[in-house]
Amino acid sequence: MATVLICRRFPRLSRVTTLSTTAKCKAESGSSKSGQKREENPETANVRIEPAATIQLLNPLDYRVSYNPSAYAKSRAASQQPAAGNSGQALADTFTSPGTTHVPHAVGTASSQALPPLRKALPKPRSKPLLSQTISACFSAAQGRQEAEKEKAERHDSKEDPRVFQRGRPEYRSLSYDKSEPIETLPLEEGDSVLHSVAVCKGSQSPGAIADYFCKLSRLPAEHRAALLSDPRFNTLCRCTVKNLGSLGTSDLIEVLKACVRLVLPPTHPLLNACENEFCRRAWDMKLAELLLVADCWRCLERSVPSYLSILFSYANVRWKDLTLPQFVQLVYIIGEGRRSPADLVQKVESMILKHLDSFTLEEVGAICLGLFKSLSGVSDHVMRKIADRVTLQMEDMSTYALVNVLKMLRYARLDHLPLLKELGKVIPARIPTINIQGIMHITLSCSSLHYFDEGVMTAVAMSLPSKVSYCRSKDAAKFLWSFGCLDYEPPNEEEFYSGLIKQMHTKLHEFRKFPEHLLTGLLGLAFVKRFPEELIDYALRDEFVRKTRDSKYELKKDLFTLSRSVEIECPSYQGSRLPPQFYHEITELALNFAEQEIYVRSEIVEAMSLLESMLGGPEYVKNHMILPHTRSSDLEVHLAMDGHPIPFNLKDPIADKKLKDIGVSLTDDLMTQLITGTFNGRSPVEVENKARTPARERGEEACTPRAGDCAMLSGGTLITDARLQVEPKSGRCLEASSLASNPQPLGVKLAIQVSNRNHYCYCSKRLLGLHRLKRRQLQLLGYVVVELPFWEWFPLLKRTRLEKLSYLHYKVFDPALLSRAS
Repeated sequence: MATVLICRRFPRLSRVTTLSTTAKCKAESGSSKSGQKREENPETANVRIEPAATIQLLNPLDYRVSYNPSAYAKSRAASQQPAAGNSGQALADTFTSPGTTHVPHAVGTASSQALPPLRKALPKPRSKPLLSQTISACFSAAQGRQEAEKEKAERHDSKEDPRVFQRGRPEYRSLSYDKSEPIETLPLEEGDSVLHSVAVCKGSQSPGAIADYFCKLSRLPAEHRAALLSDPRFNTLCRCTVKNLGSLGTSDLIEVLKACVRLVLPPTHPLLNACENEFCRRAWDMKLAELLLVADCWRCLERSVPSYLSILFSYANVRWKDLTLPQFVQLVYIIGEGRRSPADLVQKVESMILKHLDSFTLEEVGAICLGLFKSLSGVSDHVMRKIADRVTLQMEDMSTYALVNVLKMLRYARLDHLPLLKELGKVIPARIPTINIQGIMHITLSCSSLHYFDEGVMTAVAMSLPSKVSYCRSKDAAKFLWSFGCLDYEPPNEEEFYSGLIKQMHTKLHEFRKFPEHLLTGLLGLAFVKRFPEELIDYALRDEFVRKTRDSKYELKKDLFTLSRSVEIECPSYQGSRLPPQFYHEITELALNFAEQEIYVRSEIVEAMSLLESMLGGPEYVKNHMILPHTRSSDLEVHLAMDGHPIPFNLKDPIADKKLKDIGVSLTDDLMTQLITGTFNGRSPVEVENKARTPARERGEEACTPRAGDCAMLSGGTLITDARLQVEPKSGRCLEASSLASNPQPLGVKLAIQVSNRNHYCYCSKRLLGLHRLKRRQLQLLGYVVVELPFWEWFPLLKRTRLEKLSYLHYKVFDPALLSRAS
């Protein structure tokens, strides 16, 4: 049996606050006589698997080829088509160059087998190979059945599943094209006869005959329809049809279009170009049902027709009062598939939803939500709450697909409907094992987007995912990692869960070149739960990948910033790629500018800052800034000595002050005399100013002491401090960090006070979200003690008296446990 030498490199994963790894070689023996022991390390964290050479049988008995099909059909082939062409050559090119679809396969082995010692070859009975072949065939058949069942469970048609609602009412038969409608198959002889007639007549057929020919040919067996595209006689029929489209009646023209759907013509086929132009020309003379049917056919053909849809929407707007319930639902479906929301229909759509809400079937409710979601149609909270109210009452009777569509719209509208979310926690966990991977992803993403944590739902997702992880696209894997990290939840099977998703991220690495946002989404989700896959991080921080992020439709600089800074803090031994200093400077400036405009000015932060300054003795004892700009939230920093006294540290740079404002030289009589007479007494203006400023400085020091009323109300006199002990920086050129370094402070504790709000926590919970958990973890790594002013305590106090707020802050800042923790 032939052998091959395979060298494989496995990914490295860091689980803790360092990326250091240890070598691990995993040897597996395939022979029961070898006597070698299998060595396994059950820990997957902090393990670096070095390249290992293994001798592997090309066809071992337990060799497994795992088929990895796409879980979902691809999206529409093209969003834009070239203009119509009438040349015969263009038509021929369309038929004679059909595209092929490549189906990816993932090939793996269950184990590696070592060759037995070399022995003298002996003749083998002929029955042995037959037996081996029989066993292999049995294994292959069993594996094929398992893979087929697995593929069936994950099958999802992105074009047909959204149309399930059309089966609920007979009225949809006149508004949509039904592929499941039985059609009498045309005998091959009759099909040849039609093509022969086309060749003989050479384009002189009547319009009625042309429509009849198309309908007949579209009824040929499926395997013979594909051959028509390369038949010259069919090309002749298409060219003849293009010339005579204007002579066809509307019903005949629609029949030709439906025949094109059955024949699966390419979206850019010249005949379809001509049909679109003709339908646009006569649209205002057609009925609404006909327009909706034609639009549905375009969807089945995967052809983008923005001009036709614009006419359809204008037509519907004019005749809005005549719309029936099925016509309205079909119109919303078409709006969604067109990915464009007509602005003049938004209000009318809302009113129609409220009018028919109780009459919609549950599948129609799901279809409406999907149409609104795909077209990015914003609806009012009132309408969405009405929809959510109905879904909550009938969720058990609703299909999972329709329910997922409702969740998509809730996520887009950012609507917190607690009754629906609670009911979801009761209904959906039992369904999770039967849902395809994309549906599970949308359920998980909806929970994380709404900041709603339900342990039952998340655990059910985590337990079912490992067996389905091979079906994850790059987007799915990234969204799963983000969702679990955002909610800061590590499931019971966390190692299996995360290792499977990280492995899938490696498998889908090629997709991140086109969708870089997905890689950053997944890596941030991992960072939230202290997982840092070194090789993926190194790839994401390379110059080549950073350049690709600039072409994304999303702003990814902040995500790169957060990821890179987190790696620096939590993984000090990391030796991979890093972002350039200029990138850090640029994003830091953006973050600080945003904070000054949107964060520092929030009332709850301003109030806490003001009270702390008054309580501690002045602005030099507290600083409102972002200690970690990459976490995008502010901190109130306070320094305390080991005896509990506050330490002044917020010392402004005199050089910076001079750049921003006048030096403030006093205009004295002596100076005026010098200016008028032009004489100089040997003293510089700055020296004069320094002399004049001395009393002012002393008055300022006295002003820095706490107000008597604030200090008197605090027991123990802890806050009575002498601000005159404040040390001035010796060098005016020092920045803030160097000022602190040049003036060593007494050993103490640095407090990072967090004025949190509801958006930092899970919905209706005191559970911190992943980003804010990451921030607090990193502050502690940098030596800070985190002090929480949670919103459920601080916000109610904002309405209370000043003394109550000061008492609360004193309790938080001067907690003896903080100093003991620091020591």
